[in-house]
Amino acid sequence: MSLNLKLKLPHLIRFGHPLSWRDMMLILIGASFMHLVAVFYPISPGGLGLETAVIQINTHVHSGTVAEELEIGVAHQHDQSEAEAQRIPSDLDASKFPATSIIHHAPGYTLFRNLYMSNGTLYILTDHSAKFPEIRKMTSISMFADGSSENIAAREPTKEIMDFIDVVDAKRRWEDRVFKVEGNTILFNDPSQFLRHYYHFVAELWFGVQAFWHGAFSEQIQETIPDLAKAHNWNWNAYPINSNSNHPSMYQKGENKGIPTIDRSIFMHTTPDGWRDNPGFNSFFLRAAFPSMSVEHEQDWQDRVAATNTISDKGRAFLFPLTLLVDRSAAFRDDMTGSHTQRTAAQAWEYMRNQGRLRGEKVGGWWHPVRNAVLSFAGLEQNVESEPEGTLPLPTKILITYISRQSGSRRKLTKESHQSLVQALEDLVHRRNSVYKDKLEFELIVMEAEKLTKDEQLSIISRTTILLGPHGNGLTHLLFMSTTSLSTVIEIFYPGGFAHDYHWTSRALGMGWVGVWNDTSFTYPNEPEVAYPEGFQEDYIPVHGPEVVRVIEDIIDKHAEVMDKH
Repeated sequence: MSLNLKLKLPHLIRFGHPLSWRDMMLILIGASFMHLVAVFYPISPGGLGLETAVIQINTHVHSGTVAEELEIGVAHQHDQSEAEAQRIPSDLDASKFPATSIIHHAPGYTLFRNLYMSNGTLYILTDHSAKFPEIRKMTSISMFADGSSENIAAREPTKEIMDFIDVVDAKRRWEDRVFKVEGNTILFNDPSQFLRHYYHFVAELWFGVQAFWHGAFSEQIQETIPDLAKAHNWNWNAYPINSNSNHPSMYQKGENKGIPTIDRSIFMHTTPDGWRDNPGFNSFFLRAAFPSMSVEHEQDWQDRVAATNTISDKGRAFLFPLTLLVDRSAAFRDDMTGSHTQRTAAQAWEYMRNQGRLRGEKVGGWWHPVRNAVLSFAGLEQNVESEPEGTLPLPTKILITYISRQSGSRRKLTKESHQSLVQALEDLVHRRNSVYKDKLEFELIVMEAEKLTKDEQLSIISRTTILLGPHGNGLTHLLFMSTTSLSTVIEIFYPGGFAHDYHWTSRALGMGWVGVWNDTSFTYPNEPEVAYPEGFQEDYIPVHGPEVVRVIEDIIDKHAEVMDKH
């Protein structure tokens, strides 16, 4: 819009006496005051009694849809000279405010184009709110969860958390005071309750983010979409179900080609200490997997909220052009998390699988870019080649890694069980090495993580074929194992206990999983119901060493014919 004004100025005023210092100071103060009023409370030209005003308005509207105007940068390197927040040009009328749209949505995971924030409220700009998912399936009031009916009700979102706004109202509230936050953003709505745990932060929060983000920008392959009519599981606890597809992409090790970078993560309700675990693996993981990503916290978010407030009735807004909103409570409002798995990442994984976008399902291919980045950070070389159609590789060595928790205070074996297990594993390795001799080497490592550096731990895990140990945080390392035809996680529970944490995660990466109750074992599709009996978290978990060895030998013997030709 161009504006030309032709103004007739009033005649100069002549004073009949010399101006004193007092007069000049009063004139100066008055002029300064009028200048400030003009700056902060502008008045239309007509209100000043100006005789002539010629206004020329450019009414040209650029053609093209909102989708055409928005570019999603793929591995885009921003010009350092550009400001991170760009102001929307002042000549935009109400129809030019970019409308909000959803690229993909599963409960707890919503990928937006053009999400707005003003005064702490996330705004969906649309004239068609009925076409969007329920807000309660996208977000919540962020607070610690205790499972009570009162707490569940208290976490239901209000209009102060997220709301719809139409273009006319947005223009009235914000006019041209909308500022674009360049780049791609992850908004985490969770409090710190679960974030300070290695498993929940890496194997649940970021595991789900990677499945959803990578899948959202991967090509849909129809042949990999499961037939939901045939995919029903008779066992409520046996998820994820096996895939019937053998499409080559099921064995594809993922890469970041065509996947947009994540420029920033914002933990809206967490302090800098709120997501860092005591051993330091959370921060190690985040900096290794996403070295260029910036991280903001609750105080930074409140800075943004405060910046949108003004003393006038006109507010400001930030515009996030591409944003993934992640919310734990929203994920639990659907059966896949709330009833089947209790794993928020299952929402993202199942959704992308059902869309035919979960790349490399049988080898955890979609997770490979993250896994390889972390292992590379630790100085470990990785094989990024995809496997031939319909096959999983055999390991060059069978490394059995037992993660011992005997130096800890909780969830550890009895002294006798630990000694029995180590002896049985040593006998197994000796016996198998005598059988296979020079063909295939077997090795046992009893790993006490607290005595090793992070690089040393990852060096062991990246070579591990069979990982075993009591239920606990250490098994999160399974994320960095290689997926082979023998890759398996063996999880030892207090008898009668069961949780999906490492069971679901192992299977989501294409690996085998076996649970052990002392001298009995179980696996897919015969998983028991989730249970936390007395003793589940204690230091007297029993296990029969020969039963664990029997499980391992069963795994090996299933591939004995192939291994003999190795």
